[in-house]
Amino acid sequence: MDSQINKLENNFLGSGWSFPVTFSAGNHQLNMTAYEDNINDSIDIILQTNTGERCMEPQFGSGLQQFFFRKMDETLKGEIKDAVKTSLLQNEPRITVTDVIVNFIDIVNGVVEIAITYVYNQVNTRHNYVFPFHLNEGTNL
Repeated sequence: MDSQINKLENNFLGSGWSFPVTFSAGNHQLNMTAYEDNINDSIDIILQTNTGERCMEPQFGSGLQQFFFRKMDETLKGEIKDAVKTSLLQNEPRITVTDVIVNFIDIVNGVVEIAITYVYNQVNTRHNYVFPFHLNEGTNL
């Protein structure tokens, strides 16, 4: 009974295709996400999408790619924080961002950690999401 009530309370969080799009091996059905996982996938898509990348929604995305190869200082932290807050405010109506913390995890390799604290709008439940962002794009393939 508790899970049924919990399911009804979280129904507004929605469901959708998992990202990246995958299919289950057994029955060849499209994998779906729901509730909290759906919002985390949505945040991930918003932060990975460059502003103007989607033809029909040019304002969609965060534009974090503009910060590649920039000097890692307090100004950059503020610019990333502002870009994340603005993009989530405009593109994810199910949450309200309460805090964004930007940390330089590995300066040599350009790894930046973005910790986002947010509240679900209908139930006021607080959650966190950590997005690893790399300023020095490239691999050692």
